[in-house]
Amino acid sequence: MLCIGLSPSIDKDCRALILGSMPGVKSLEEQQYYAHPQNRFWPMMADLLGEALPSRYEEKLAMLLDHHIALWDSIGQCEREGSLDSAIREERGNDFTALLQAYPAIRAIFFNGGKSSQAFRRHNKALLQRPDIAFYAMPSTSPANARWRLPMLEETWRKALTEAGILCYTESKK
Repeated sequence: MLCIGLSPSIDKDCRALILGSMPGVKSLEEQQYYAHPQNRFWPMMADLLGEALPSRYEEKLAMLLDHHIALWDSIGQCEREGSLDSAIREERGNDFTALLQAYPAIRAIFFNGGKSSQAFRRHNKALLQRPDIAFYAMPSTSPANARWRLPMLEETWRKALTEAGILCYTESKK
């Protein structure tokens, strides 16, 4: 089945970019990043940002943008049956050269899972040489990554987001 990814959620103030690989079936159906109810991305990010978890998708995107975090995917189009990254075939990467030209404040890119990192690195070798951007390979928040429990994910993501200067505090506003 042909899968076409979602548009980026980004604005001119974003300093960080979180990249998935390709949205799963549920996310593509809903046209929403991380729409699967068992994906830990949104609860994790709300906790790390010290925010209450918004119920509406638009509010979730706004929460990230308020903290200067953009979302997109390493893969713009692929063939895949189901939602597993291991089923991705005939991938085409997104145009990060154009994105980074349009949004020059991006200083850190976080790969949500191994496939995201692998695809980005395959299609963007020149960008990896940029000294002004830090790259972070992160454990996936997908329910398929069951060996990483939420507290472990949060600790790892918190360290990287803090190192990149995205998190200034870790207190919860819940």
